Amino acid sequence: MAERPLEGPAGVSLWFDQLAAAGEDLTPRPGLDGDTHVDVCIVGAGFTGLWTAYYLLRAQPALRVLVLEAEIAGYGASGRNGGWCSALFPVGASALARRYGRDAALAMRRAMNGAVAEVGAVAAAEGIDCDYAPGGSIYLARTPVQVRRARAEVDADARMDGVDGLRWLSAGEARAQAGADGVLGAAFTPHCARIHPAKLVRGLARAVEALGGVIAEGTPALELVPAGTPAGPVGSPAGTGPSVITARGRVTARHVIRATEAWTATLPGSRRDVVPVYSLMVATQPLPASFWDQAGLAQGQTFNDERHLIIYGQRTADDRLAFGGRGAPYHYGSAIDPSFDLVPRVFEELRRALGEMFPTLSPVPVAHSWGGPLGIARDWMASVGLDPATGLAWAGGYVGDGVGAANLAGRTLADLIRKAGTELVALPWVGHRSPRWEPEPLRWLGVNTSLRVMTGADAAESRTGRPSRRAALMHRMLGA
Repeated sequence: MAERPLEGPAGVSLWFDQLAAAGEDLTPRPGLDGDTHVDVCIVGAGFTGLWTAYYLLRAQPALRVLVLEAEIAGYGASGRNGGWCSALFPVGASALARRYGRDAALAMRRAMNGAVAEVGAVAAAEGIDCDYAPGGSIYLARTPVQVRRARAEVDADARMDGVDGLRWLSAGEARAQAGADGVLGAAFTPHCARIHPAKLVRGLARAVEALGGVIAEGTPALELVPAGTPAGPVGSPAGTGPSVITARGRVTARHVIRATEAWTATLPGSRRDVVPVYSLMVATQPLPASFWDQAGLAQGQTFNDERHLIIYGQRTADDRLAFGGRGAPYHYGSAIDPSFDLVPRVFEELRRALGEMFPTLSPVPVAHSWGGPLGIARDWMASVGLDPATGLAWAGGYVGDGVGAANLAGRTLADLIRKAGTELVALPWVGHRSPRWEPEPLRWLGVNTSLRVMTGADAAESRTGRPSRRAALMHRMLGA
């Protein structure tokens, strides 16, 4: 298995490796050069930050929009993820209905479903070739327990007016789409597209620049300062608006947007806002037609199965299997470090799971392995909002399903900043404030215990043929 340390942007993921191999210039853009003032300063040049800049500039071309990025555009989860542009949201429709009412839950689901098509439409309009293939997503059931779980999800969607278009596939129908071993059936939704995430995020960065936005790379934010408060470490007087302190200067603005996802935990005062949990991936070399004749996924379907410990995969445009999952430990103090991206034990578990699903691959020819952190709020509720009193806005907490959600967040933030009274600003995630995570060591104990419970639940279900009560209890505790 080809495991290597990260060596600059081209080592972040398969996706960045492919950009580098194709000759794309990954040299960082110029960084901030001293103090400046803009209308909107966005911290983070991933999907959330870039979509926000894109929609703001499309609506108001005269706005001065500056995006600050610690590394290069797409360096975080946006350039490392599994390539699912999905309508998934960390809180399900039924749970949303219990919290906010049925109408609000249905509105949220319709908005998320629409985001999948919106990403494809913008990519086409901007000439971003990101391998967009709206093949839907298939949730395989490979044990009787998983069959019951998948059927329950289809039934739950039917009770919510079939908003997500979930339908049950028989064993034969499921194997015709995804020829994994031991398939007994599947749930299928049309609301997902296979993408190449690095092509999308880098193309989006170019689109923002073409609209007049400025992206300053190699410029990490040290502190986000609310309006009317002391400026922080540089000691200069506060202005009337919010500001961002960087090592390369101070940015004052009418609005500052935090679009830092897992890296939010590195900002002063925000260590307990989200926990950074690592998700890791492996990818094969391009596989022969003989394999794909059996494995299918010919329409760009993404796939997973109904186990508790999340896995996810896709057939790439160049006929690789890209496959990822959870299982890496949470690190004490919400620490983030490049060394955490590579966990040999987890890579081996992914390789074993992939070989189990597709035995003809054994031994699985892994050519790339990588990982990175994603952000999880304490109540698993992704959120977006703007505080008029401080001038600070935010979005995030996607729990690894951020490609589609970030597009919706960007449109929503643009509407909030422009004070546009659209349907988006009335969605239930707008203005939501999640409780903070517990202090250490409780945070470390709780997060890692939940990972162990989910891993043990899958093993117990395979052994006993019965649903795991411990996993069900954990899901209720998490509110997901």
